[in-house]
Amino acid sequence: MQIDHINISTPPALLLKVRDFYCEVLGLSEGFRPKFSKPGFWLYSEGKPIIHLVESHVHYPSERQGYIDHFAFQTTGLAQLIEKLDASGTRYRMNYLPEIDLSQIFCKDPAGTGVEINFCNESLGDQPGARD
Repeated sequence: MQIDHINISTPPALLLKVRDFYCEVLGLSEGFRPKFSKPGFWLYSEGKPIIHLVESHVHYPSERQGYIDHFAFQTTGLAQLIEKLDASGTRYRMNYLPEIDLSQIFCKDPAGTGVEINFCNESLGDQPGARD
């Protein structure tokens, strides 16, 4: 079994901001989406729609953490992603696991969904921390 896609519901006012975050900052691309009753986008990586965005009037941010904390991507280009996060004003936290040579970035998309981005065998050469 494998994960097919992640569905993110967002209020109408944030739909384009969330799409832009995943496309402009994380490098996904908008692609074909069948006709549904609600507006939204399918965002692709390597020809596969891995993020489904849908406009929702019934989902709201919560001050309390839900049971699903975040989802994670694995990719390359740590330094380039940090530049994009900084340019977009996205707050993030970095972590490095030396035992497995893994750099991690943790952030939230504009709708508040937790995102982890992992980079195998890539580091910045200094102690990662938080950037606000």
